[in-house]
Amino acid sequence: MQFTPRQFRDCLGLFTTGVAVAACAGAGGRRIGITVNSFSSVSLDPPLILWCLDRASSTLSDFVGAETFSVSVLSESQRALAERFADPARHGADIDAFEPGSAGPPVLRDAMARFQCRQHAVHEGGDHLILVGRVLALEMADARPLLYFRGGYRGIGTL
Repeated sequence: MQFTPRQFRDCLGLFTTGVAVAACAGAGGRRIGITVNSFSSVSLDPPLILWCLDRASSTLSDFVGAETFSVSVLSESQRALAERFADPARHGADIDAFEPGSAGPPVLRDAMARFQCRQHAVHEGGDHLILVGRVLALEMADARPLLYFRGGYRGIGTL
């Protein structure tokens, strides 16, 4: 069976996901953030999560070289941050959206869930790398999630 890359993307877009920002300290301590929807749990014991990064990303060497990183799950009110960190030209801008995490990596302020991780493994995944982190610290807040469906951001009541 044959299909185009566009058809593959469109079909994947029917799977509703949450939206998160992965972050790390890059060269010179510069805070790096990138919007991801390829976030998932891996294991409860030990506590492991994963997310995927395009090999063509300008942030690749920063994330692969980072000892720690964070993944912050966004709420509906953080759509502008999702759009901002989805823009490759703005991944490395140092903005006030971050604060220092207790376990080392920068974390996004006011996210509904924040995972601080130590780099556990990096795996090959076609045109992406799969970054696995061991969760060192986490935080939760009561909020409505930001979702991604059919190529766009949505609230939970707008599917």
